Amino acid sequence: MIDEAVDNPANHLGKDFPDIYRRFLVAIRIPDYAINTEKSYLGWINRFLYFHQNFHPEQLSEPEVAAFLEHLVIKRQVAGATQAQALNALVFFFAQVLEKPLGKIGSFKKSTRPKKLPTVLSPDEITRLFSELSGLQGFMARLMYGSGMRVIECVRLRILDLDFSYKQIIVRDAKGKKDRGVPIPDKLANDLQNQVLRVKSLHDEGLKAGFGSVFMPTALARKYPNAEKELRWQYLFPSSRLAQDPRSGVIRRHHIHQSAIQRSIKKATTQAGILKRVTSHTMRHSFATHLLESGVDIRTVQALLGHADVSTTMIYTHVVGRGGQGVKSPLDIL
Repeated sequence: MIDEAVDNPANHLGKDFPDIYRRFLVAIRIPDYAINTEKSYLGWINRFLYFHQNFHPEQLSEPEVAAFLEHLVIKRQVAGATQAQALNALVFFFAQVLEKPLGKIGSFKKSTRPKKLPTVLSPDEITRLFSELSGLQGFMARLMYGSGMRVIECVRLRILDLDFSYKQIIVRDAKGKKDRGVPIPDKLANDLQNQVLRVKSLHDEGLKAGFGSVFMPTALARKYPNAEKELRWQYLFPSSRLAQDPRSGVIRRHHIHQSAIQRSIKKATTQAGILKRVTSHTMRHSFATHLLESGVDIRTVQALLGHADVSTTMIYTHVVGRGGQGVKSPLDIL
């Protein structure tokens, strides 16, 4: 029962503790956390509360946090990053919602599940994959491979993020809350300009119909109250339909959902006869690996990927050298 709840958490916080749930919403929305972060944190908090369902949240403290984190590793065998994500959510919950920051949690079993080498496609496989992708999803897959962007960074691009003069895309508020510049591939420059024209046409139609606004981060919305209807703030890859904003209730056009690209890549992988497990993130892995193979230095690749620590980027050096490249197999010596 507990394990099932860890996999599929219901909103126990909202159902059983509505007052604390309201405090959670205020705590996470006032600083303008992303909607995905809100969903993730709420999921982990619900899992934690269900794990300790015989206790009121106010009764819980460091020992219960340690027990839950250890359960994730021993019973659920989660990766280190997943365990860290759960801890971040609980640190937020105790400090910002319950207003009793966690002290030393003490010793608990940490995930030792080894990191797997990333899946990388060869240039030939990339070509075969792209031959099976068309339309907007195909264009976005090429853009991710050509720039090293994550899929969520790609779908969130706005027109103002394109700098054609310097041939770069500014990835704003990326993982780690940092901005970075990535290259605009020469092969996609004209297509990007045409995409801007398509967005302008769609935006003009929206304005005439009484819509045309786009989601703006709270701080920017306060500073620039009319910016939500300006062309430069519109998403570069808008959704085909209008939708209600889950927080404000306003009807507006959001960006295309990342799952649309992921489904297209999965289907194209099968059609291309590629037997590797390929996801949208494989475009980013392949970008980094192919840059290193072409002689680009590790620090430059680190900056392009937006890694805070070069040790994270170093995993691609293992990919470049895997398979014994340059090493003669003893079988071939016989």
